[in-house]
Amino acid sequence: MKRTLIISLLAVAFLAACNSKKQTEPDDTPTSGVIAIAADESLAPIMQEEIAVFESIYKEAGIVPRYSGETETINRLLHDSTWLAVTTRTLTQEETAYMNQKKLFPKAVRVATDAIALIINRQNRDSLIGMPALKDILTGKIRSWDELSARNPAMPVEVVFDNPNSSTVRYAIDSICGGEKLSGHLQAEQSNRAVLDYVSKTPGALGIIGVNWVSNPVDSTSMSFIDNIRVMAVSRYREATSANSFKPYQAYIALGDYPMTRPVYLILSEPRMGLASGFTSFVAGDRGQRIILKSGLLPATQPLRIVNIK
Repeated sequence: MKRTLIISLLAVAFLAACNSKKQTEPDDTPTSGVIAIAADESLAPIMQEEIAVFESIYKEAGIVPRYSGETETINRLLHDSTWLAVTTRTLTQEETAYMNQKKLFPKAVRVATDAIALIINRQNRDSLIGMPALKDILTGKIRSWDELSARNPAMPVEVVFDNPNSSTVRYAIDSICGGEKLSGHLQAEQSNRAVLDYVSKTPGALGIIGVNWVSNPVDSTSMSFIDNIRVMAVSRYREATSANSFKPYQAYIALGDYPMTRPVYLILSEPRMGLASGFTSFVAGDRGQRIILKSGLLPATQPLRIVNIK
């Protein structure tokens, strides 16, 4: 009787262990299952397109994007909330070392080049701006539109970002202001869609936003933007003219004429070939790159054909 009881207890323990293993083992494959990914909210439109096409091809796959600012996106990857993060920077040495200590060896795959767009209200007559003047606006040296040009009305420049912890803010500090502190008069609206709404309603607003939020989705030539706002042409020089200023069109991004661009990465830390790896391969592959090409961003590998129209 005692021996039978021991055998029964061992059998129960074995079955419990098997069930526990089944619950913890991942059940996704490169083309099936459901996972969450972390993504920079400034890249939401292009990622929605990629996810929609991927799921239409692989019917048993589900990608759940969690959009947020850059800081939270990276933190979700570092703290095991996801195996995949979509960002505009690679991990720092400290972040990489932290991941390596956990035996998770992150790989950054560059999939596109994005651009930062400057958007203004349609009532604003000033459509050109130089990078030095933009820096002066962001650091508080220029506060009114008439300081940029005498033809502008004397109304405040109301600079609006998407999120205090966004990649756009980091780009403004690092790449536009050269590390200088941003003015305390700038404001954040918490999302790119809110920036668009604010600029469309505010005559003196200057929105700083990812270009895929303003690209015209029905224009296959990638040479137009949505029509409820205006997109400024940007010059590398203080005196912006129509000859030295460029809008963030795909061709000008490719040629290096547009001065505010940044890379887009998929950072993968998945320790096995699961759905995160499958989705990364898709975005970096031919089909995913063609989606990026049509979005107005510059794909990392898909060739871009530029035609001069006289």
